[in-house]
Amino acid sequence: MMMEIKTIVVQEGYADNIIKKFSAPGVVEEAPGFVDLSIMVQKSRKGEEEVVVMIRWESKEMWKQWELSEPHLEGHRQSRGKPRPEYIISSKSGHYELKAVKEPRPVAN
Repeated sequence: MMMEIKTIVVQEGYADNIIKKFSAPGVVEEAPGFVDLSIMVQKSRKGEEEVVVMIRWESKEMWKQWELSEPHLEGHRQSRGKPRPEYIISSKSGHYELKAVKEPRPVAN
């Protein structure tokens, strides 16, 4: 499994804008290998909010297919040349391979 994690820092009060963008219906849900998308928000601090978007894929290969797909590329073409919203302070993206999972252990009676 592979995860793409996007971290977006916005001015306080604007986290909902990012949440709406990533939680709205889109084409990624139809992509082969797409597992799910989670959105987390860290409580405000110093006038900022941090939104973390985690997109899980069955494999790195499936993610690569999505990255090169026409629906994905078209989405980027539509955004090309448009300025980033002023409320976005910073953003970064990383890709991670799942290496281990720890699950609850049954409690002995």
